[in-house]
Amino acid sequence: MGELPDLTGRTILQVAPELSAGGVERTVLEVTEAIVEAGGRALVASKGGRLEPELARLGGELLRMDAKSRNPVTIKLNEGKLRQIIREQGVSLVHARSRAPAWSAWAAAKAEGVPFVTTYHGAYSGTSGLKKAYNSVMAKGDLVIANSQWIAAHVAEVHEIDPARIVTIPRGVDLEAFAPEAVAPARIEALRQAWGLEGDARLVLLLPGRLTSWKGQGLALQALGLLAPEERAGLVLILAGDAQGRDDYVSELEHQIAALGLTGSARIVPHVTDMPAAYLAAGLVLAPSTRPEAFGRVAAEASAMARPVIVSDHGGARETVVEYVTGTRAEPGSAAALAGAIRAMLSLGPVARASMGREGRAHVASHFSKRGLQAATLGVYKRLLE
Repeated sequence: MGELPDLTGRTILQVAPELSAGGVERTVLEVTEAIVEAGGRALVASKGGRLEPELARLGGELLRMDAKSRNPVTIKLNEGKLRQIIREQGVSLVHARSRAPAWSAWAAAKAEGVPFVTTYHGAYSGTSGLKKAYNSVMAKGDLVIANSQWIAAHVAEVHEIDPARIVTIPRGVDLEAFAPEAVAPARIEALRQAWGLEGDARLVLLLPGRLTSWKGQGLALQALGLLAPEERAGLVLILAGDAQGRDDYVSELEHQIAALGLTGSARIVPHVTDMPAAYLAAGLVLAPSTRPEAFGRVAAEASAMARPVIVSDHGGARETVVEYVTGTRAEPGSAAALAGAIRAMLSLGPVARASMGREGRAHVASHFSKRGLQAATLGVYKRLLE
């Protein structure tokens, strides 16, 4: 499963809005690494971002353009730029990962006669005819990669395409980086100090992710507030993430913390770059998204770090968390259900939670490895190129 197809002499162009810190961007880097290892050339057309140095370290080449814009004029201009790139760089295949740049990439690939692949990263909202038409580009790939079985079913139902064109490739976790034994204690202690937990051995509940309402930060605060004072006396909830300009939402969360009397029990901290250490600094990881996650990288990464997880019971999370084995699932959008799940996990005690963590590590290693994602994705490329 881990052997990579030979891409010697092939140039693969991935198109993504930006290179910030989300699941899409991380997968771009993982596939870049595989392309280079397989002997190919890895180009990325993108606006760029904080992951640019890592892209360069992996051997990828950034072709900067405003691939994030939804402006029809910009999309049309990007089509011309991508056609020029395909011709001048000898691109063998184009892989698009988001709607706005996918429209440019699809038109360019079609005009230049090269294979076109899409990865359907999420169940896009919107039911109007116009919105459906905009979303439809993600189903226009010669092959469409779905990052969970749930997304594969969604694509087949919504876009009514031949299921044979859909390939399910779950997102992968780097099992070498996300390995408990690979994290030095000093890394964990540095994060605890940054979070204001020096000398504090209380159980940490970690909710990592972009600070946006659908990720469930507000819901987690409500759930914490529903616990009896004696139940949350030993808990600290860490909301770790990048506001990405959503300062009003951060203010809402701060007001919510104060209003619920959680000033000593909940903290908002900046984006964390050392996620393996962050998971080990926690005893329990939360991913209570109010909208279905296409896959749910947080749950898979936390399980790889042998931490039990509580997720919302919908979307791809049903595939990443095995109920009562690697964690538990709560009714989406229900603070009471989330509070009950937290209470149930705490009642298990540290020995049972540690056992659950070990089961989680084994589950991720079997089903969601980075190497598996890389080999399967390059297998899609090879299938089209041949």
